[in-house]
Amino acid sequence: MSGQVRASVCMAAYNGSRWIGEQIESILADLGPEDELVVVDDKSTDNTADVVAAIGDPRIRLVRSEINERYVRTFGKAAALARGQYIFLADQDDIWVPGRTAKMIDALGKTAMVAGNVALFGGPAENAPWSLRARDSNRRLANIVGVMVGYRPYYGCAMGFRRDFADVVLPMPRFLYESHDLWMALAGNLAGEMTHLGEPVLYRRLHEDNETPRHWRRLDRILKARWMLLRAFVTAGFRLRQRSRRAA
Repeated sequence: MSGQVRASVCMAAYNGSRWIGEQIESILADLGPEDELVVVDDKSTDNTADVVAAIGDPRIRLVRSEINERYVRTFGKAAALARGQYIFLADQDDIWVPGRTAKMIDALGKTAMVAGNVALFGGPAENAPWSLRARDSNRRLANIVGVMVGYRPYYGCAMGFRRDFADVVLPMPRFLYESHDLWMALAGNLAGEMTHLGEPVLYRRLHEDNETPRHWRRLDRILKARWMLLRAFVTAGFRLRQRSRRAA
């Protein structure tokens, strides 16, 4: 690849050899020749990295981690390696909806962050029962409260941000052990730089190894997660104030 990179898709991979090839095919089919796919393999114990390497597309940049850092750190590492003007996250086990990249880049011409919806793999091409509404894009307070309480369904695999907002998103806070997507949602909404796409941008595959919980958590884990999100809210506000001072 030569010249400026338009879009960078950042994927965290771990023991995903069953699905990652199909996902990468759907991503590459939606990208242009000036785009890239950054895959960071989080020291898989299966042949995930070999599957990625065998695809042989010059737009793929494969990084093999020497230690297992789990998915938040791995997504952060992939995003830090991105060279594109538009940065998107991707899980290893979904399928992208054709045309997603163009729609999200168009939205990023208006705001620094975009979040789409998901459809369920194997189901109809319509939003899952939980979904974001396009008309709520500018409802900053409602969106932030929704993140903190747990009813605004932001998914990192359906989100993206512009290069000029990377100094707010990255590096992801060290205390963040999960919910990198909610960290991004808090930053985007606090800045007033969020656009919701009403339509689904990927088919999400549900299986036993999903990182997102599929059942109710114990109260102690819920409280721990809410404390983490409160720290994320404070950190995002601090970074945005620093950004404003630098721009002044």
